[in-house]
Amino acid sequence: MPTNPDVDAYISRSQQWPEEMAALRPILLRAGLTEQIKWRTPCYSHGGRNIAIVQEMKEFLALMFFKGALLADPDGVLEDQGPNSRSARRIRFTSVDDVARLSGTVEAYLAEAVDVEEAGLAVGPAPDVELVEELQRRLDRDPALRDAFEGLTPGRQREYHLHVSAAKQAATREARVEKCAPKILVGKGLRDR
Repeated sequence: MPTNPDVDAYISRSQQWPEEMAALRPILLRAGLTEQIKWRTPCYSHGGRNIAIVQEMKEFLALMFFKGALLADPDGVLEDQGPNSRSARRIRFTSVDDVARLSGTVEAYLAEAVDVEEAGLAVGPAPDVELVEELQRRLDRDPALRDAFEGLTPGRQREYHLHVSAAKQAATREARVEKCAPKILVGKGLRDR
């Protein structure tokens, strides 16, 4: 597959992991993936569908598989992005040697990820979230807010729940609900402008 000049530029500007990305890139391209910059980072797709994305973190470089939860992971190298991640899984690299050592695994996982995409497999829906008490109380007493909240995507609903429930004190949770209410009423997610 041809290289993308935008990805060339991205790697040349990298301060943290340019050598590791340069070592990982040919593996991704040999898998027949198309590279482009999405979300300000190199992203690799097949047939217009996102397969994996490169993530530069402070302590490591990651190759994140969008539907990693559907991969078998016989080598046990995939990890969750975080406690609230349902479908994405990533492989960490801290050196060019890591990339070389894991190259066969990466190739196999990329092939499986393409197969998953071609088969049309999808990660199942998230389980229903039992909303934090302060948010549920506010929705119960404000039908317009409840209707607007129910009109949000499940991901946006979950994001509001997580944001409110992360506060340790009830007063802070209530304040967060009040602060979020105007955005909910206009159908926006927590991070939408």
